[in-house]
Amino acid sequence: MKLLPQIQVEGGAEWLARTATQCLIDEARLSPKPGLVDSRGNGAHHDLSLALMERSAHSLTSTFQALAQQSWQRPADIALRQTVGRLGREGEQQMMAATGGVNTHRGAIWALGLLVSAVAMLGGSAKANAVANTAAQLAKLPDDAAPKVFSKGLRATHRYRVPGAREEAQQAFPHIMQRALPQLRLSRLNGSSEAQARLDALMAIMTSLTDTCVLSRAGMEGLDAMQDGARAVLNAGGCATLSGQQALASLDRQMLALNASPGGAADLLAATLFLDRVETPNSKH
Repeated sequence: MKLLPQIQVEGGAEWLARTATQCLIDEARLSPKPGLVDSRGNGAHHDLSLALMERSAHSLTSTFQALAQQSWQRPADIALRQTVGRLGREGEQQMMAATGGVNTHRGAIWALGLLVSAVAMLGGSAKANAVANTAAQLAKLPDDAAPKVFSKGLRATHRYRVPGAREEAQQAFPHIMQRALPQLRLSRLNGSSEAQARLDALMAIMTSLTDTCVLSRAGMEGLDAMQDGARAVLNAGGCATLSGQQALASLDRQMLALNASPGGAADLLAATLFLDRVETPNSKH
């Protein structure tokens, strides 16, 4: 493989970092999202706000850039996996410092961090499928330095015996590749606005994701309500239709009543937007 001059590596890493950050901001601003922080308000959260989400996203730019630089045209091996893990944990500390200790984007650091690294491993541009498969190779490798404590998400995966963020990455992000990305592009093709297409992509993820954020806050009742409600939105024709919008509003009310927030789905939507942009960097989306 031909190594690129350092200036191209720097430029590529900077673009990937800027793009990943912008996708986090675009996801946060997207409205109306059920139970989630958006431009209307804080959703089911008392400790989060849009301003905090945006500050958190900006705090991660340097982490994404470091991940891209360290991963550039490198193979998936233990050494790289450990470097990616270390940089991700350092990024988490930066995020916590920026938010005053609030976990805004821990799941996004995992998903987007792996995908940024994977694009860099492939030399800065690649098809979404190749990126997801490369990220999976990395996610399957052990990281001995990873903390042994259980996050809320991990506790939920064990308690309910369901797959979580780790499995999603190790399986090459099926909720992005098989659901969200195809739905995003289908909705655009069908004439939906960009915001409607993104909301439809979020619904596509929510129809089957075992979202550990929802499980942690609202148990299986919350998860069933999320999946059924998202299905109802898409079955009604998506967010471009009046009945789809009504189904979305109903789902929002349900999520708020259950104090449930599909944060895992939101992380995967940001990752979907990232892969979409990597594959079509010059598009208007």
